[in-house]
Amino acid sequence: MSYNWEQSDWPTFTYKEGKSGKILLDFLMKSRQMSGVLTGLAERNQTELLMEMMVVEAIKTSEIEGEFLSRADVKSSIKKNLGIHEEQPLLVKDPRAKGIAKLMIKVRSEFAQELTEEMLFKWHELLMEGNRYVRAGQWRTDSSPMQVVSGAIGKEVVHFEAPPSAKVPKEMEAFISWFNKTAPNKAEPINNPLIRSAITHLYFESIHPFEDGNGRIGRALAEKSLHQGLGHATLISLSSVIEEKKNEYYKALKSGQSSNEISDWLDYFAETVFHAQLNAEQLVNFTLQKVKFFDRFKELLNERQTKAINRMLAEGPAGFEGGMTAKKYMAISKASKATATRDLQALVELGIFLPQGGGRSVSYELEFNKQ
Repeated sequence: MSYNWEQSDWPTFTYKEGKSGKILLDFLMKSRQMSGVLTGLAERNQTELLMEMMVVEAIKTSEIEGEFLSRADVKSSIKKNLGIHEEQPLLVKDPRAKGIAKLMIKVRSEFAQELTEEMLFKWHELLMEGNRYVRAGQWRTDSSPMQVVSGAIGKEVVHFEAPPSAKVPKEMEAFISWFNKTAPNKAEPINNPLIRSAITHLYFESIHPFEDGNGRIGRALAEKSLHQGLGHATLISLSSVIEEKKNEYYKALKSGQSSNEISDWLDYFAETVFHAQLNAEQLVNFTLQKVKFFDRFKELLNERQTKAINRMLAEGPAGFEGGMTAKKYMAISKASKATATRDLQALVELGIFLPQGGGRSVSYELEFNKQ
């Protein structure tokens, strides 16, 4: 089988608009709605939403590549880089968390800037912080084939083989030129942001220009493209959706890299972006519920209850795994067993906690629907 970059029409991608054309209107409408809702939120709530989305993206884009980062480390790093004061700042020891946090912020803050080789090298340096085995901030130079492989040792499956290292500088020069020319209001604009983002990711991944980190930078480029298409940095985490169905992602990418007719890849990617947007919308709605909740109950909660509820809400729309229990409440609030029992009962009577189960196995869920 020949790969896309080996074919005579590379890198001239052809396609039918397909699902991306049908999804576009809903995507743009939801983007405007979310932008309006965000504008109406207090600055601290806007910052919280932005931070949460970057934390999710940082963690999930790393998980796709088999790296599992501490949520607390990533969040603390992002806070530090945003200049947000923490009463008890966490000492972040993992350099990977520091690097990915800086990258997430750069992707958003510099989305409108033209893409350059220097920008990509800087992104790569951030991503490789603490990695002594990868030559950061430069194109790969190894003479061995660059292959995308999965499976156990001895049972490896080669999904893709990228162009030889000697071809990378010229290929990347062409990619960067294409990216900048196809931006809104440029020489050859691709006006459907879903299509441009999809091609951006496929094109970059097909060159695979770095020794390591190509997937994470490729997804960051796809988001940069979306931000440019909308004219503002939107709340979205592509990686959270891709990680949910990682096999589908690799299957679609492998198919897209077998030909320069990429209609199927565009359909897959457009649906992925829209799903990510629906997740972001859920997070926005969740934050609105939190604002309404504390507006109503903040004067009725003691410090221990507030601390426990904030810990539950920190898990986002997915909820606090296993619910709140007396044991967890005592650990979070440092309360005695008797005090924890009284506090939990008071939260049930206020309609804030909904008991699940009974006896010693009782747990409590937040009952937002009654607020």
